[in-house]
Amino acid sequence: MPRVLTLVRYFVKVAWAWTVCLLLPFIALTNYHLTGKAGLVLRRLSTLLVGTAIWYFCTALFSNIEHYTGSCYQSPALEGIRQEHQSKQQCHREGGFWHGFDISGHSFLLTFCALMIVEEMAVLDEVKTDRGHHLHTAITTLVVALGFLTLIWVWMFLCTAVYFHNLTQKVFGTFFGLLGWYGTYGYWYLKSFSPGLPPQSSSLTLKQDTYKK
Repeated sequence: MPRVLTLVRYFVKVAWAWTVCLLLPFIALTNYHLTGKAGLVLRRLSTLLVGTAIWYFCTALFSNIEHYTGSCYQSPALEGIRQEHQSKQQCHREGGFWHGFDISGHSFLLTFCALMIVEEMAVLDEVKTDRGHHLHTAITTLVVALGFLTLIWVWMFLCTAVYFHNLTQKVFGTFFGLLGWYGTYGYWYLKSFSPGLPPQSSSLTLKQDTYKK
């Protein structure tokens, strides 16, 4: 089990990188296949920049919250505060144990990544390629890879729920992941001055029409 937990920690650290590496070609190919407009493709690819900004902002926020709510202790049992160490890094360097409100970055990132993949794959309702089409193999491969990646993120989310952080920290982390998803795909991307939603999906068109009413 320790090896599994180490593996979970490692993969979560690079979760956003894996998500971007697969979503970038998927968004580019499917959006260009449907629209044929390079400008629209670039606009839609900016969703990855927005996602990166959300990831960076939230992880920095979580780190600051842990810093300002934490203290350095002499042992994991939180005995003996070491007042001379005012930062987590300094505390760890000197052999101390930092304890603060550590919002689960795992819960945040895995929630956000999985929901973003699901939203972008909604475009498959409109993507029609026969086996002879030059994009068929590439798109099919990316769909399988993204589906597999989503399963990995869900599995790691469950591992996080069982083995890492306390309940409150996990709830806050998941909340921020949901907030990042809804704030973009559920609100901002419905506006004209945004990267926009995946094109020509009937379900998303209905979603936009419902919002406008």
